[in-house]
Amino acid sequence: MLDARPRPTRFAGTLLGLATLVLTTLAPVAQAEEWPRGHYPLPDQGSLIGEPYTVTASQEETLLDIAREHAVGYEEIRQANPDVSLWLPGEGTEVVIPAQHLLPDAPRDGIVINIAELRLYYYPEVGEGETPRVETYPIGIGREGFDTPLGTTRTTMKLEDPAWYPPASVREEAAARGEEAPAVVPPGPDNPLGRHAILLEIPGYLIHGTNRPDGIGMRASRGCIRMFPEDVEALFRSVPVDTPVHLIDQPFKAAWQDGTLYAQSFATPEVEEQALSHRLEALATLETLKAEAEVTIDYAQLSEALDAAPGRIVSLTPNA
Repeated sequence: MLDARPRPTRFAGTLLGLATLVLTTLAPVAQAEEWPRGHYPLPDQGSLIGEPYTVTASQEETLLDIAREHAVGYEEIRQANPDVSLWLPGEGTEVVIPAQHLLPDAPRDGIVINIAELRLYYYPEVGEGETPRVETYPIGIGREGFDTPLGTTRTTMKLEDPAWYPPASVREEAAARGEEAPAVVPPGPDNPLGRHAILLEIPGYLIHGTNRPDGIGMRASRGCIRMFPEDVEALFRSVPVDTPVHLIDQPFKAAWQDGTLYAQSFATPEVEEQALSHRLEALATLETLKAEAEVTIDYAQLSEALDAAPGRIVSLTPNA
């Protein structure tokens, strides 16, 4: 059964705390990824994977070109580089690639889609002697009024070069504009499903490619999960039918690793009446983690830091 809870909003406002905490953000370093694009070895312990790094823009590249090359979505690249022009970063401009992630608090089994994060995680089965890994890719999800559903489902079918049958809502919108929507859109450059589609057990919902890749990392679909063409092709080749898919909405993540508490929050659409409940959820998460190490946390400082840098992982190192 699908989880009918409303979409969480941005972790914002002031949470009360009494003791002090040294808070530092993880600085990006200039380096290249050693693993294939979007692939990371699973940590033996903890949830932290990857690390941020910087690249240098060329004269012809847009910020979106750079984001796609490094498996980053629209919101992620904008939030990591707020002062860099979207269309003309400029030759020689350093661009931060936010390639560090806290794994969601969800089963490390099959596919996990974190709606708040606009990101998909895939935990493939590995053979004997292979390093356990996770693959993670940016996604586009449902816009307002077409929310991507939550809950646990499974993959049921994989289609290469699928045809698209516009739903009633598309035909109605076209009629309102005085246009006529086609009954079917065959494979090709005009097909919004792209070349690869993975059907879910939830009727009418798919993980698929797109003919508009600039929308990856945004809330712009009618509820389906969109991916860059090269990412969905890689997933298509790797994911078996009957793979579990966990659709979650986790705007606040926190975990201990190597004696340090890491936290991450995401800028999701704010709904004032939900703000308190989401602050309380974040507080409960941190209280549980705090108890594991018997340390205290300045929640007001944490809230201010995460609101100032949505999506950025912060390390919380207690004073000695």
